[in-house]
This record gives sequence, structure tokens and C-alpha cells, in this order.
Amino acid sequence: MQTRNSFTLFFLFIMSFPLYVCSQIVTGAEQMEQYLPLLKGKRIGMVVNHTSVVGMNQTHLLDTLLKRNVRIIKVFAPEHGFRGNADAGETVKDGKDSRTGVSIVSLYGNNKKPTAAQLKDIDVILFDIQDVGARFYTYISTMYYVMEACAENNKEMIVLDRPNPCDYVEGPILKPAYRSFVGMLPIPVLHGCTIGELAQMINGEGWIANKKNPCPLRVIPMTGWKHGEPYSLPIKPSPNLPNDQSIRLYASLCPFEATRVSVGRGTTFPFQVLGAPNKKYGDFTFTPRSLAGFDKNPMHKNVACYGEDLRNADAVNGFTLRYFLHFYRLSGEGAAFFSRARWFDLLLGTDSVRKAILRGDSEDTIRNSWQKELQTYKEIRKKYLLY
Repeated sequence: MQTRNSFTLFFLFIMSFPLYVCSQIVTGAEQMEQYLPLLKGKRIGMVVNHTSVVGMNQTHLLDTLLKRNVRIIKVFAPEHGFRGNADAGETVKDGKDSRTGVSIVSLYGNNKKPTAAQLKDIDVILFDIQDVGARFYTYISTMYYVMEACAENNKEMIVLDRPNPCDYVEGPILKPAYRSFVGMLPIPVLHGCTIGELAQMINGEGWIANKKNPCPLRVIPMTGWKHGEPYSLPIKPSPNLPNDQSIRLYASLCPFEATRVSVGRGTTFPFQVLGAPNKKYGDFTFTPRSLAGFDKNPMHKNVACYGEDLRNADAVNGFTLRYFLHFYRLSGEGAAFFSRARWFDLLLGTDSVRKAILRGDSEDTIRNSWQKELQTYKEIRKKYLLY
């Protein structure tokens, strides 16, 4: 009887195995049969970082392509650098990759957009970076600038698609007056697109400067994922998003960076806690430190902060203002709570949210204020969905 039960369990496991294999996510970078022929005999520039990996061994795409004799001319590095270890806002310098000797050109700092000279010896740009679905996550701003440069210089661009781990469509639409590197596009805080879908939207809606000649674009889609399905990132996409909870909370906590409330930079749990050096904010305490791999110079460094621990918070989905409104009310500071008011407006893409908070509007009232524009965006988004 025990043998029969064991055999039955083994048989059921074997029968279910093909279904398991079929459900596995295969990223665009792993669909090499689709894009390697497009690279043959061409000079390639890569816009990649530490998330640009392939296979079970998580081998970097640069190393993978070099082994296949693809002619890589240079790498363009976004915020946080090619290896992903630079702090937010830290200068990323040009240089050479120590492992391969390939030239690295920074696309962060003064040079956010590839110049004609930097593209002169390039035929095709290959873009493969993991996004997290938030408008102010600057990898999509880098993609926008690269698309614009490709359009201006008639260079092909191939985007290798990856899942969106925070796949919601929520928040206010960015207004033109609040366009910046933390918000280049008229999209909501959570845009609900993969990076490939977003690239197609940028082209299709004529958002790049050269509207008559769009970016010569091709998206290599992934398989095994569709919208609404969860996705846990195998590699943290930037120094201060170390796990799924931080990614879930990122969009809702990022506006605090325009205040004196810490989001936990300088701890091993950034974007999972809130606090400031005042006991009125709560009983939970943490002390930001200079922490390699996270943040070397965090706000309130070496000062105890009091606030709230969100590491085990339930139902953290999408974008909410409830945490911000709660701390704003606890502060009792009114307009002074926005220590960097312009930065807050740039992150939200509008000044209407800050003004509504100052008026004392409820979260429901504020959310209702952007629903009409959000519905218009959702109709636009439908045209570009791949999954």
C-alpha cells in the first residue's frame, strides 16, 4: 500500500512537471533565437546593469553575448552604475568594465542622453534593464533618452522585455510643467506596463522629440508571464530595493523623500520603515548608518528615528497616500512638513496633490481627483499591451 501511494505521488509529480516548465518565465534576454540574428555582423551598444542576467546561473548578458562572439562596442550605464552598486544620486563615471575591458559610458549625471559622437560607432542599441513599474524609477527615463537619441541618429534599438513586479495603474498623471528625470512621461505613478510595452507607447504616442521619425524599435517579448501575475525579482534592482516588500511599498513611500521623514535608507530594510528623530511619530525605532551596498550617507545618519515598521504590513498593493497623510497629521507642521515642496511635486508629477493635502482633503477625495485622467491613460495603455 505504501509502495502504491509512493508510485502514485511520483506519477502525479511527473505529469505535473511539463506544466511547471511551461509556466516558467523566459525573459526577452533569454529569447536569443529571436534577437541574435539581428545582431549578426553589427556593432552593438548595450544599455544594461546588474539586473541584465540570463539563465539559471544568472550570467550577465554582456558576458553571455561576448562568448557568442557578438561585437559589443560599449556599455551605457544608468543610475547606480553598470554593476548596480552606486548610491541614489551618486555620480557614475565613464571607464572600462574590469571583467571584460568593454568601455562604459555613464548615462547618469550631466550626460543622460547618448550623444551623436557616442553613437557614431554603434549600429544597434540593446536595452535590458529590470524596471519596477514606478514613474520616478529612473531606468525608464534613461530608456526615453536612449530612444530619443536613436531616433535622432537613425540607430536601431532592441528592448529585451522583463515582467513588471508592481503591476498596477494608479496615481496622478504627470503634468508637462513637472517633467524631470524622475518623471519624463505623461503616465501615472504606477504605469502598469512592462518596459517593452512602455517603449512601444513612447513611440506610438509620439512622446519623443523627433515625432516625424520615431525610434527604430523592436521589442523581444518574454513568455510565461501575463499582467496581474506576481513576480519576485531574483536580483535587487537598485541598492535600496532589497526585496519584494520594499518594491511593493516603493511608490507609496518615495514621496517621503521630499520631507524629513526617513524611509529607512542606511538600514538593511529601506522602503519598509518610516521615521524621524521625534517620538511623536511612533514607538518603533531605527538608526540610519553609513551602510555599504545600501546608502553611504543617509538622512539622519547615526540619529535614532521613531516611527512605523512596515516590513510585515499586509495588503500593500498599488499606490496609497495613507502613510503620507498619517505622518503629515502627526507632524502638526502644515506646509513645513514638505521640506522640499518642489521635489514632492516632481515626484507626484503635479502640485495638486500637495495642495489637496494642505487643504485637509481625504485620501478618497484626492484619489478621485485623478480618476478621469487615469481612465484616459488606461485606454491608451490598452493599445500597447503584449501580455
